[in-house]
Amino acid sequence: MSKKNFDRNSLHQQWVHSHEEDTETGMVFRPASFAFPPSRGRTAFTLKPDGSLVEIGIGPTDRRLESQGIWKLEDDNSLLFYEKAGTKPKRSMKIVSLDKERLVVKR
Repeated sequence: MSKKNFDRNSLHQQWVHSHEEDTETGMVFRPASFAFPPSRGRTAFTLKPDGSLVEIGIGPTDRRLESQGIWKLEDDNSLLFYEKAGTKPKRSMKIVSLDKERLVVKR
C-alpha cells in the first residue's frame, strides 16, 4: 500500500475493535461514533495528530484500562505503537485498508 491509497489524517481518531466484522485475515476497527451492537467490552486506541497514543483495554473487572504511548506510521502501511520514545514497538499492525469509517489491519 502506498500513501496515495489512503489519507493519513483518517487515522487521527479513536478506533474501536468491531470484532463482529473480523475475518480470518483481518481485524476491523470503526470510529468510536459507530453504532456498535452490545458487547461485554471492546478494545480501542486513539491516534492523535501529534503522535501521541491512548490505548484502551479491558481490565479483569470489565472496567476500561487506559495506557499512554506514541504511534508512528512506517513503510506507508505499518502502524507501530510504543510505550515511549526510543523503545522497541510494543505492537505492530499492517494496514490492509483505511477510510474515515473503517480501518482493517492484517491479523
